[in-house]
Amino acid sequence: MSRRIKLIWDFRGPAGTKTAEHHEIHLKEFIEAEKLPLNITGFETLHEMHAIAFMVVEEENMIAVRDALKPHRGEIWE
Repeated sequence: MSRRIKLIWDFRGPAGTKTAEHHEIHLKEFIEAEKLPLNITGFETLHEMHAIAFMVVEEENMIAVRDALKPHRGEIWE
């Protein structure tokens, strides 16, 4: 089983949560369009001025997705 990578987009400011929530919609559309094997996405409010949107990809798909979508950072997903 390959590792899974959580790709993360940061959104800051008072509209960060709404922006992250909307960004997740586009991540789901990308997963469907590209027929990626995982459909794990989400958004989280870290505090009132910082939210994230994320998607989880298989390690072998990470480079292609990273280059296409330009996440701000990534981490190993457990």
